[in-house]
Amino acid sequence: MVDYALSDLIVIDLTHRIAGPFCTQLLAGLGAEVIKIEKPGEGDAAREMGPFPEGDADPDKSALFLYLNTGKKGITLNLKHPAGVKIFKELVEKADVLVENFSPRVMPSLGLSYETLQEINPRLIMTSISNFGQTGPYRDYKSEDIVAAAMGGMLYITGDQDREPLRQGGFQAQYQGGLNGFVGTLTALFYRDMTGEGQQVDISLMEVMASILEQTIIAYSYSGEITKRSGNQGGLHPWGLYPCKDGYVAVVANPTQWPRIAKLMENLQLEDPKYETMAARQDYREEIDQLMLPWLRERTMEQIYHTAQAWRLPFGYVATSADLMKSPQLKAREFFQTINHPKTGSILYPGAPFKMTETGWQMTPAPLLGQHNEEIYHGKLGYSKGDLLNMKQIGVI
Repeated sequence: MVDYALSDLIVIDLTHRIAGPFCTQLLAGLGAEVIKIEKPGEGDAAREMGPFPEGDADPDKSALFLYLNTGKKGITLNLKHPAGVKIFKELVEKADVLVENFSPRVMPSLGLSYETLQEINPRLIMTSISNFGQTGPYRDYKSEDIVAAAMGGMLYITGDQDREPLRQGGFQAQYQGGLNGFVGTLTALFYRDMTGEGQQVDISLMEVMASILEQTIIAYSYSGEITKRSGNQGGLHPWGLYPCKDGYVAVVANPTQWPRIAKLMENLQLEDPKYETMAARQDYREEIDQLMLPWLRERTMEQIYHTAQAWRLPFGYVATSADLMKSPQLKAREFFQTINHPKTGSILYPGAPFKMTETGWQMTPAPLLGQHNEEIYHGKLGYSKGDLLNMKQIGVI
């Protein structure tokens, strides 16, 4: 049995912030040797984003950076210096994959376009993650996560119908972009195994968001109907988030489950025949909600969840970070993993997003800035320790 699925893969990680680093973190988790390149003296901008323990803004302690760069080796390299470009090309010769998430104009401006790198290594897979993709009229436009989500159509369907659109929590466009970069890279590797040919994988954050709009694009294609925001309410009722004693629960009922919900909540009024049909429950939704609320408010999230599940009802609850950390389900599956970092000590991290029966998931601490310079430049490329000292003095590494 091979310990890791991608243990023979060498990945050059020329990424920063979130989307690119998440892509390469997933590759590292599957065992690839990921060599993260950072700017000398500064490093990845995620090092400044935090959060930081006890307000200590040490760039080696940023929680965001530490999570997104687990399992990687870290080197520094100045790609604006001719010697840095030369060294980068030497790394490309030995690599299987290069992942970058600069604006599309950056790599060509450095003399490192895909066409140039392909001549050095025809088997190279270059995954490029950008705001709008490598082509098109918006190619060089500026963007942020909220812009990608807005222009990809996701924000228009998020929120209450009579209110403004809402941004989702976190950096959804960035993480979706990283995930799609990961899948695209694996697909290109599969193609290379069949043909021996490398290729460029072009990921657009705008397209990534547009690709997960569920039925809204199809609805417009069929009928010209623009799907409106529906908030926490679905096409069925009851369906949505409701307050309870210590938080919020998700109450879901398909047509066959309604009688059980009425009995579960021990309210004879809910068993009134006028609520029998799905259409009727839509008409009386506010009335039904008022009848349900006393039962919900008297019970905790956990009580409601387990009681409903015993009745085979698909209820859930809105979990906080603290709830996730103590979840019996996540504990049983060993989702969270402890990593001991030299600057922060032992911290609990989210682990593998999926499990495989034959190969494992690799999690080692994120690198300190330039931590593996000697290992990579001396051990892999053959530069002497004197060369390294000289390159550091002139700002190459």
